Amino acid sequence: MAPSNPLANWEKVGDSFYRKIPVYDAIFDEDVELENYIVTGAPCGGVIALHRDESKPIRLRDTQTSRSSIDIYSCSGKQINRINWDQASIRGIGWSDKEELLVVAEDGTVRRYFGLDGDFTSFSLGNGAEEYGVRACQFWASGLVALLSNNQLIAVSKYDEPRPKLLAPCPEGEVSSWTVIPPAQTLSRSVEVLLAVDRTIYLIDSTEAEDKVLQDGPFKHVSMSPTGLYVALFTAEGKLWVVSNDFQSKISEYDTKSRVPPDTVNWCGDDAVILAWEDEIHLITTDGASSKYYYDDRVHVIPEFDGSRLLTNDSCEFLHKVHDVTEDIFRLGSSSPASVLLDSVDQLEKKSPKADENIQMIRSSLPAAVDSCIKAAAYEFDAYWQRRLLKAASFGKSALELYNSDEFVEMTEKLRVLSAVRDYQIGLPLSYEQYLRLSPEGLIERLISRHEYLLAIRVSDYLQIPADRIYVHWASQKVRVSSGDDEAVCKLIVQRLEGKPGISFEIIAQTAYDEGRSHLATQLLNHEPRAGKQVPLLLNMEEDELALDKAIESGDDDLVNYVLLHLKSKLPLASFFRMINTRPMASALIETAAQDDDIELLKDLYYQDDRPIDGSNALVSESLRETDPERKAEKLVLASRLLADSKDPTVVLQQKLINEASQLMKAQESLDKDLADRSEFLGLSLNETIYRLVRAGYGKRAHKIQSEFKMPEKTYWWLRLRALVAKRDWGELEEIGKNKKSPIGWEPFYNEVLGAGNTKLASVFVPKCTTLPVADRIEMWIKCGMIVKAGEEAQKAKDINTLELLRTKASGPAVTEIERMINQLKPRK
Repeated sequence: MAPSNPLANWEKVGDSFYRKIPVYDAIFDEDVELENYIVTGAPCGGVIALHRDESKPIRLRDTQTSRSSIDIYSCSGKQINRINWDQASIRGIGWSDKEELLVVAEDGTVRRYFGLDGDFTSFSLGNGAEEYGVRACQFWASGLVALLSNNQLIAVSKYDEPRPKLLAPCPEGEVSSWTVIPPAQTLSRSVEVLLAVDRTIYLIDSTEAEDKVLQDGPFKHVSMSPTGLYVALFTAEGKLWVVSNDFQSKISEYDTKSRVPPDTVNWCGDDAVILAWEDEIHLITTDGASSKYYYDDRVHVIPEFDGSRLLTNDSCEFLHKVHDVTEDIFRLGSSSPASVLLDSVDQLEKKSPKADENIQMIRSSLPAAVDSCIKAAAYEFDAYWQRRLLKAASFGKSALELYNSDEFVEMTEKLRVLSAVRDYQIGLPLSYEQYLRLSPEGLIERLISRHEYLLAIRVSDYLQIPADRIYVHWASQKVRVSSGDDEAVCKLIVQRLEGKPGISFEIIAQTAYDEGRSHLATQLLNHEPRAGKQVPLLLNMEEDELALDKAIESGDDDLVNYVLLHLKSKLPLASFFRMINTRPMASALIETAAQDDDIELLKDLYYQDDRPIDGSNALVSESLRETDPERKAEKLVLASRLLADSKDPTVVLQQKLINEASQLMKAQESLDKDLADRSEFLGLSLNETIYRLVRAGYGKRAHKIQSEFKMPEKTYWWLRLRALVAKRDWGELEEIGKNKKSPIGWEPFYNEVLGAGNTKLASVFVPKCTTLPVADRIEMWIKCGMIVKAGEEAQKAKDINTLELLRTKASGPAVTEIERMINQLKPRK
């Protein structure tokens, strides 16, 4: 087959060349008459949506099918899906940059179809849309603006987080045309709208409507260029104006000499405008040059940022400006280094020496020529010219000693991918620049949504991109369409995905559950290695015990707590306890959490688990926190009852202590009633109660309490001593000192009284400390300031050294007395 002429589809328009590349032919069946449809295309070579144009007459046999559906086709005419529409009349159809279909109904209902299978979410525009009705819609990559019949505009900036917002009030008058300026092209970074009303145009944002003060309206069409630099206006007189985006200067004017306005006005890249009538299009550059194209039937224009797709029943073409590097190589008479390098390939194949002459002639520019050939190959749709240009680049770089081949290798990879997806069976006519914008990951997403799994896997392997998303989507689709039994489907999926990294069985299981196949979902979840992915879905499926077991197996406390909280809010308490009683980890976590937050749950847990001591402790703790005496007593009684039937000595002892605590509370209530104006004793311990009674002067009541509760004598004497010292009741302490015996000895009396600063009374107790060594008693006398008494102790012990030391500390008459004692102990000569 003879190669095509690279200049065959070129046409010079002004100073530039444009070409119309045939991509597909004979694409639609005869019964699909595009002239009766509204055609909307997704960006970057995406699918197209066909919806019956309600203004066109309908054949009787098409009445039921045409009006109530939206048909999704590839650019090669392959039908992908039919979406049934059962809502109000459609007022807008658009596509997001992720190839999500957006459909806006007259009543303000918006459906967002994700993927191409017909699954959708919906939201309402609100803000009066239902009352006034939607008149028309404009879309951009991530949002839309709806025009209501009252001229009010409603904007949605994000499809995935729709928050419809009213723009500034619009001026009254007939809206003849309008267009949206996406946020990326505005200074405010918020969507703006150009609204043609009467003879002028208004720029409307969220706060104001600015009149651009034009006088030549009404404008039948308004269109913003892809980069936002220019605005195309079509006047009622049949003229196309291209003006700057601030409307301050007119770039060009073109007279169509037609009073019939075109059906659409779209930009072809950023350098030309396409006016489209039924079977005729005009291409007008920004400098006013034009070219016309004629068709046998209706042509639809699908704008792209780097050109336009032209769609008819018979063909799909891509019209775009010829890139500078392509023009530099293929232009007639070109002598550029890249053109000479391409010619060298022909000479090389003819084995002509001119091939080497050409290389020598462009030697100084050879690296640039190689780069140009590589770049030009990217802009070719014809595989023959791609190969010729790459062959020229390969020949050129072989003549260079140093050349980085990375760009050459990357380009061959990209062109192989582009050739594969442009195939008629796939129908993705991506240009090179569209592919760069879409990204390899975005391209794989589009292949997945078309169920082209094999090609998607090959592309991801070729480009070294993880393929787990492809496998998961394939498995999910297999679940949806499979009619086999659950075991067979699960086995097939597991076998196919075995050894594949990053596979999330949770997503596949969720699909099975959504399809009503709970058993299959459970089987699939058994192959999910991450418990955090298994558990939420198991809970949704009401596989509560399995979810709890999976969470416990993971060893993740947070995950187990998440399941337990869910189950506690869902199950009756008895069922909940039965479930956790056989699972120690779950029971322990519930117990730990309940100790701080839910004492009632804790008591119920102990009761169900037959743990009377723990239950009694919980009641005692609760009693300690109570402020109401009656409730305190009630808690203690309940705590005692829990232990009543036990024969365990430890339990018997605990019950006795609880009973004593209850008895003490009653005694304290009586004390508060008899001795105090307010609650002073309630809540104190037994020791504190006796201490406070003694200090308050109620020694007899203290002794009575001691007897009732059989407090040890030593404890009682210690409490009594400290209370009297704190009270500074020296007389009572002196009376006590007259006793012959003290259960705690007399040294504590000496220490406490001395510590309170009463050395005189403290000295009373020194002679009573008969069990202490002499040295200790001497030190005690010294601390009381009684040096002579200390000397007497030393004299009795015949300790002359201590007496010598005491003499150094003595003063006044005490010195004489100490010396006398020393002399008495010295041996006589």
